Amino acid sequence: MKERLEPSVFRLPVERIRDGYYSDAYFNYTKELLELRDDCPVVTMQVFQKERSIVGGIDEAIAILKLCSGRRQDGEWADGWDDLVVHALYEGDTVEPFETVMTIEGRYDLFAHLETVYLGPLARRSLVMRNLRNVVEAAGGKQILFMPARHDHWLVQTGDGWAAHVAGAIGVSTDAQASWWGGRGVGTVPHALIAAYGGDTVAAARAFADRYADEMNVTVLVDFDNDAVGTSLAVAKELGEHLWGVRIDTSDKLVDRSLWEDMGYFKPTGVNEELVRRVRAALDENGFDHVRIVVSGGFTADRIREFESKGVPVDSYGIGSSLLRGSNDYTADVVLLEGRPCAKVGREYRPNPRLEKVT
Repeated sequence: MKERLEPSVFRLPVERIRDGYYSDAYFNYTKELLELRDDCPVVTMQVFQKERSIVGGIDEAIAILKLCSGRRQDGEWADGWDDLVVHALYEGDTVEPFETVMTIEGRYDLFAHLETVYLGPLARRSLVMRNLRNVVEAAGGKQILFMPARHDHWLVQTGDGWAAHVAGAIGVSTDAQASWWGGRGVGTVPHALIAAYGGDTVAAARAFADRYADEMNVTVLVDFDNDAVGTSLAVAKELGEHLWGVRIDTSDKLVDRSLWEDMGYFKPTGVNEELVRRVRAALDENGFDHVRIVVSGGFTADRIREFESKGVPVDSYGIGSSLLRGSNDYTADVVLLEGRPCAKVGREYRPNPRLEKVT
């Protein structure tokens, strides 16, 4: 049986959500008007999106309903969860366009203020899951490192990391991203540390390995001097078995030094097929066939497919901002009123037998 994340995991600002602080104002006005009625109707709210996608954020949406539904009575908050009936899919479930992912049934004044708040996590996490799953499938089982933390606000890291984990990422780059399953962030010897060691990649790698080789797989960025082949060999000779991998992250505005004599028959800039093959060949020829090659810098699902179709010897892909692009919006509509059809034209009730009741 599938399990859901506990509401406490999300550390929701419960009081502010209850007060409508994060809600579109018109939902707060709707709730206020309905609370004035003695006969507030029971409705069925239907949630869906329009793409073939993967459901993410559903547990957070449920947590919002569990902790923040209800109404104020005599100045005190009366919880509303026990008076709602919620059916939902699970994190990571694949869905078709317009397939219902969740229904909420109950007095509408108990949850009218929450629509903005529960749709947001669904949209965000599903976008990350869908994008990540696309690159996982493109990579054919090779490791995917989730690395977009620096491209967005830090507050989104926890949920995005969980979405990436569910969708198949092998590693994430921050502890926050790994926190919901008790993991840790992973990474490489960064350019900044190399700069702090006077631009000496070998010295920075040595210091890093001496401290962390027993705790993690040591991976070193090898493009600081724009000489991925030479730097990879130098680091491998220095670290030996303590070196797990090298990461090539050459800017798409630069041509690596090893390619200067061979430009003309392929695109020479950035991380390209020929550069990766030369790094692999150099490592193998010098007895470092155990060293993996990680590539990063502008990789997308399409670019990964191209590399894989050509058999480029990559062991792992680091993906950043492309995983945050696009949209995966969700919509919620009242479709039943007191059990009878009452929906906006084109948004009729669509029962989904895959939904499971949330306890």
